[in-house]
Amino acid sequence: MKLNVFLLTAGLATIVAGSHAQTPAQEWPQWRGLRRTGEVTSAQAPAAWPASWQTRWRAEVGEGYASPVVAGGRVFIHSRRDPREVVIALDAATGKQVWEQQYDAAFKKNQYANAMAKGPNATPLVSAGKLFTIGVTGVVSAWDAATGKPLWQRDFSKTVDSSKLFCGTAASPLLAHGLVVVQVGSDIHGGQILGLDPATGATKWTWTGPGPGYASPILVDVAGTSQIITMTNTSIVGLDGRTGASLWSAPFPDDWHENIVTPVWTGSHLIVSGTRQGTHAYTVATTGGKWAATLAWKNTDVAMYMSSPVLADGTLFGLSAKRKGQFVAVDAKTGALKFGGEGRNADHASVLLTPTHVVYLTSTGELILFKRGAGNFTSERQYEVAKSATFAPPIFVEGDLFVRDATGVTRLKGA
Repeated sequence: MKLNVFLLTAGLATIVAGSHAQTPAQEWPQWRGLRRTGEVTSAQAPAAWPASWQTRWRAEVGEGYASPVVAGGRVFIHSRRDPREVVIALDAATGKQVWEQQYDAAFKKNQYANAMAKGPNATPLVSAGKLFTIGVTGVVSAWDAATGKPLWQRDFSKTVDSSKLFCGTAASPLLAHGLVVVQVGSDIHGGQILGLDPATGATKWTWTGPGPGYASPILVDVAGTSQIITMTNTSIVGLDGRTGASLWSAPFPDDWHENIVTPVWTGSHLIVSGTRQGTHAYTVATTGGKWAATLAWKNTDVAMYMSSPVLADGTLFGLSAKRKGQFVAVDAKTGALKFGGEGRNADHASVLLTPTHVVYLTSTGELILFKRGAGNFTSERQYEVAKSATFAPPIFVEGDLFVRDATGVTRLKGA
């Protein structure tokens, strides 16, 4: 049986004001942090790495793969208590529940993903006092972050069909030029990318095309043009960040439609990876007034499955599915492997970047630190930070570590 898992899977956001106000540098408002790149700021990272981590609090929240987000002194979680999806706000200092909302979200799992939970997979987005969530069935919701009051909801569940290969909505919402961008659909019904009014949920623009992949979209500046870049189940697409108009596309087929890895923009290259395609880099430029993505290099020996990489010092750090899970460091300009682990490093690992270290959280709850600039994968520190599966990326805020495991969220402090 084939196991199909997807990244748990949201531009800069303005942050909710709360009773425990934090500076934006201490917020983690969306998928992969402030800039959606997996970077942990110096204010967010521990001042010094501790000998161990101790639990400040733990909250049972239900199953799911969405990362927690932190804003305004609150931790927001999107979870499932089957057959309903649950949205929870916790006090970041104490872990006590502030509010909770639920809605019906019955979901029939794909036969190839029976070992996994039913989601949700997409990480929420916090912006301007509102919390935006996307459920596994394609239900998009907006909530008042302070009170939990429902503001609006869009239900795209009729376009989400898991009877073929698709395993549920996973793309995290993105803030782009004042709109909330969501990617929904399936391999049977095709895909949509929509720019929604955050106040009302009204559609301001729509792109239609192939069914979605599981990767989350990014917003980048390419030669002065704002572009939303994301994966479908067969391609990479670039849209105008303001209007949603199609600018370019490049084929990136996968036999199982498993385009899961969040794209990385280096400033000169767009890097994507897949478990069967390997890792590819593209230049994105205009020729004769038309945008196009042109292959710059590829490395078929580095094939990322669910783990989205981080970029540091001209090097892409990630986890390749080759060699039973290999930590890899790839030259971002050439695609050459700079150095790698021996293999069997992890079945899955989330990757973050601090000012001093590359941080891997494996799916078995092991947090591993590698010194930036060391030129090898010799771990500086290793910690056990969870007792059950950890597929959602961790987050760092105020020097503390937030970890989502199979059924709960834990805030840990250095000891």
